[in-house]
Amino acid sequence: MKEFNKILFPLDLSEASPKIIPFVTTMAQKFGSEIHLLFVARVFGHFSGIYVPHPSIDKFEDEIVEGAKKRLKEFTEEYFSDFPETRAEVVAGDISEEILKYTGSKGIDLLILGTHGRKGLEKVVFGSVAERVAKASPVPVLLVNPYKVS
Repeated sequence: MKEFNKILFPLDLSEASPKIIPFVTTMAQKFGSEIHLLFVARVFGHFSGIYVPHPSIDKFEDEIVEGAKKRLKEFTEEYFSDFPETRAEVVAGDISEEILKYTGSKGIDLLILGTHGRKGLEKVVFGSVAERVAKASPVPVLLVNPYKVS
């Protein structure tokens, strides 16, 4: 049977994130896995073309990253206190690309990822991070719809 020594749970810190935790912790317990939490802050450099000053964008991104680090630390303490070896990291970039980069660089064996079920124009504009990651992932991906979990 395949061993999952390192599990990555990329999260967006929304109200849906806690609903996926039982899947992460169950797999981690069964396999004795190290848990990695990853929050990817979107970059806004593409707005510099519409006369938003570059220093303003950089400052805004820095504030988002710092705020996310604080919130991720609280989230980790609240939900993963029984897993003291849990690693949590915040990075900035394209969400799908950063998840895949982290997976490769940290030797992740399993991704557990929430879906958000975007529809219509929102899906056309933003696409599906879960779909892009699942198609390109070098490791197995468990997709969980947090709105269908009881």
